[in-house]
Amino acid sequence: MLDSINIILSHTSHPGNIGAAARAMKTMGLSKMILVKPKNFPSFEATVRASKADDVLADARVYPTMDEALKEFTVVVGCSARSRHLDVPILTAREMAEKVVSKYSAQKVAIMFGTENAGLTNEELSRCHYQVFIPANPDYSSLNLASAVQLISYEMRVAVLGNSAKDIEREAAPRVTAELMEGFYQHLEQTLIETGYHNPQHPKMLMSRLRRIYNRTTPDHSEMQILRGILSSIQKTIKNQ
Repeated sequence: MLDSINIILSHTSHPGNIGAAARAMKTMGLSKMILVKPKNFPSFEATVRASKADDVLADARVYPTMDEALKEFTVVVGCSARSRHLDVPILTAREMAEKVVSKYSAQKVAIMFGTENAGLTNEELSRCHYQVFIPANPDYSSLNLASAVQLISYEMRVAVLGNSAKDIEREAAPRVTAELMEGFYQHLEQTLIETGYHNPQHPKMLMSRLRRIYNRTTPDHSEMQILRGILSSIQKTIKNQ
């Protein structure tokens, strides 16, 4: 299960934090790191801070955009301590780890961490099925990036080790990837524009709320074909009017 967990670091400013995060991951048995537009990588400082986890750095995948980084994933979790009013389900680190292990053990899971200063953007969080937070001291809740990665990785390891005594809730059909979901959202938005229901000049929170609905349902491939077929049928009807 730990092999299917990918830690994504978005726009990391300091290479030392990348190395420290790699070390934190390896101590808990995680090995898959993804970097989205890091300011400085590869870096000697990252390698030094990784200690003997430089193999995690060597295997790290680097992407210029979050869209490209998320293409293959069916479950995306964003780590953020702040409430963003995006209606994304919010879980503690322990709740998230237990849910991922029990419900998504056969899926590819991405856990995203934002920049050291600002964390994840609202746009990045809108791509997530869940938001996870670490219930730290509310009077001093600041955690550095590597510490946050360490705690999340620890909770994942504890959940996996404890799972052998539990029944695993396996999904009947494979979930669609983030890339296919993005294609659906674009198709949905275009169809809503054509029907006159959605005005892109005054979008409000419509698409964010629709993302929330469909991220909660996590459709499989067969269900996605039905949804795309319905949208295509609506567009065809409008065209023939």
